[in-house]
Amino acid sequence: MSESKTVKLCEVDSLEPGNITTADIDGRTIAYARIGDQWFAIDDTCSHAKVSLSEGFLEEDDLVIECPLHGASFSLETGEALTLPAIKPVASHAIEVKDGEVFVTIEGDES
Repeated sequence: MSESKTVKLCEVDSLEPGNITTADIDGRTIAYARIGDQWFAIDDTCSHAKVSLSEGFLEEDDLVIECPLHGASFSLETGEALTLPAIKPVASHAIEVKDGEVFVTIEGDES
């Protein structure tokens, strides 16, 4: 089991509210979104179809991302799969905003 790792994602002002983008952290693609003053980070790969969630549709009012291929929805807060065809969650990651910078903590693999 590896340890958790905290890395800087971006400056707060670099992502406008209502947008989602990605970062590669040690070969793992993380999708991160800003909704108002809230920030969220989940693994970018849909657990059903293995496509990029960040290319999907951000539902700001519900804090949900919808996969662009088959429409499966995932909670930005927990990574939980909310609609079929996805049944498995994606990993969610803790985000902290400090001094105008956004940091994400990636938990170590449990394999």
